[in-house]
Amino acid sequence: MQKRLLTLAVTAALLSTTTQVHAAGFQLAEYSATGLGRAFAGEAAIADNASVQGRNPAMLTYLEGRQLSAGGIYVMPNVDVKGDVSLSSPLLGPNPIVMNGDAIDVADDALVPNFYYSNQLNDQWTWGLAVNSNYGLSTELPKTHAAAIFGNKTAVTTVEFNPNIAYRVNDAVSVGGGVRIVYGEGEIGASLPGWVDSIKPSLPAQVSAMLPPGGTELKSMKGDDIGYGWQLGTSWQINPANRVGLAYHSGVKFELDGHASGVIYDGGQNLSIEGYIPLELPAFAELSSYHQLTDNWAMHASVNWTDWSVFDQLVAYFPGEVKPKGGLESDLVKEENFEDNWRFALGTTYQVNNEWLVRAGVALDKTAAADEWRTTTIPDSDRLWFSVGAGYQATKNLNVDFALTYIRATGDAPINEQQNLLNLATVSFNGEASGDVWLAGIQMSYKM
Repeated sequence: MQKRLLTLAVTAALLSTTTQVHAAGFQLAEYSATGLGRAFAGEAAIADNASVQGRNPAMLTYLEGRQLSAGGIYVMPNVDVKGDVSLSSPLLGPNPIVMNGDAIDVADDALVPNFYYSNQLNDQWTWGLAVNSNYGLSTELPKTHAAAIFGNKTAVTTVEFNPNIAYRVNDAVSVGGGVRIVYGEGEIGASLPGWVDSIKPSLPAQVSAMLPPGGTELKSMKGDDIGYGWQLGTSWQINPANRVGLAYHSGVKFELDGHASGVIYDGGQNLSIEGYIPLELPAFAELSSYHQLTDNWAMHASVNWTDWSVFDQLVAYFPGEVKPKGGLESDLVKEENFEDNWRFALGTTYQVNNEWLVRAGVALDKTAAADEWRTTTIPDSDRLWFSVGAGYQATKNLNVDFALTYIRATGDAPINEQQNLLNLATVSFNGEASGDVWLAGIQMSYKM
């Protein structure tokens, strides 16, 4: 299968104008609607159903028999990046040309599905399979938008296949592990804004002739890849009412090879330019606790860490005989300089009666982007989560969970970024990102 150069199905793209705001960087937290109802607090220490292996494989030992759990979370983002685009060039006079560069509601709605299976082999061993997504993105702008030079289209989809095995050491301690097989596909594009056509009459005829018309493709990249990693977890049942869980998921390395196109690379010619981009998805870990305070009431908490500092820059390499315009051996596509981030969550569960239980939770998800390095690619900021949920025991073997979450960005998220326009001018974006997200989920779990 022919691939085009993929900046990464999980990098939230090179030049896109926005990204998801419901987890730090471009990470998705939505692994189950069950956990969504408590803002994913205590996930590595709670075994409601087979979905627990998505956070801590050791918790499989708390599930009896064979179990299926499947569902989805519908993501409804409202993301705006507001600011001005300024154009500076000696060819246009001493003062920059300033234009409105607002990008309103550019993140698309999306469904994040999941599927889990667990099978208890005996009193000590349980195995399971998880299929979910940890990264995703979809944004689009008109090709002639004032900010299209920073990116006009991004589509990212990832699926993780995760077989797991768990072992109960004794009544208090369990351990587990699994393999991460991650498939990703994505598309990205950047185009020449429409204001190029309006400035051409002000330029010398020779320079004006060099500029393609507004809407011309600058960079286009599309492709897929598979990466591998692993995860480990453990749990400690301190006493019948208190439990602690700890899990670690390794990074996943990609070396994405394919082809690049667009006038910046091929100069407008139909060339096949081979290239590749090395990239690593960050490792992440979770420490959780669960506390049964009364027969009906429990509290739980989580602290999450993600090794986002591995995501500092994206560099494309061109080892083939056909080189990009100018004979480039490599191209620094984007600098991000992310920092490790932390997430803190607190939740509660209350058993109303034999059929119904209710959940609630709050969380603070810290940003991975420092103010001085925040870009239009990933306008990351701190987020607050407010979640509610309910579980209904429909039959002896079937349980249905519902959840609703509201997430809002907190504080300022300034963005100051520049692009070079074909070595003729400097294009700058100055503004800030803001937004909120609604999440709605349903999970169906069946014991066989």
